Amino acid sequence: MEVSDVRRRLQEVIEQSKRAAAERRVRVQEAEEAYGTFLNGVAIPVLRQLANVLKVEGYPFTVATPAGSVRLSSDRTAQNFLELTLDTEGQTPVVQCHVSYERGRRVQSHERPVCEGTPIAEIGDEALLEFLLPEIARFVAR
Repeated sequence: MEVSDVRRRLQEVIEQSKRAAAERRVRVQEAEEAYGTFLNGVAIPVLRQLANVLKVEGYPFTVATPAGSVRLSSDRTAQNFLELTLDTEGQTPVVQCHVSYERGRRVQSHERPVCEGTPIAEIGDEALLEFLLPEIARFVAR
């Protein structure tokens, strides 16, 4: 094998890698902008409404908005919460929901993408509510 062939092939890989990284940065930037709009326009208002209704029904929950996320957490136990964040690790950035809840002495948790397959900019309040209701059912089950 010629050194020039190895060099040429390596240069091609380097160029492809640079292009892929640049494209990924653009996708992540676009997703972060769409997520910011989603967070402020959809997620925070929906979770605040849910917290208010849960309080009226006798389940005290609070909404917190740490940087880049929104969290609905129980006032009774710190183990019961759900949190929405932006996951940029995969090929396509997605809104991720992390749920943690107590069952007896055990704490169970899981993560799953919110409205999988739907672009972040297209996740509306109705779709988010439909996604969240089964997750919240875990907190109110006795």
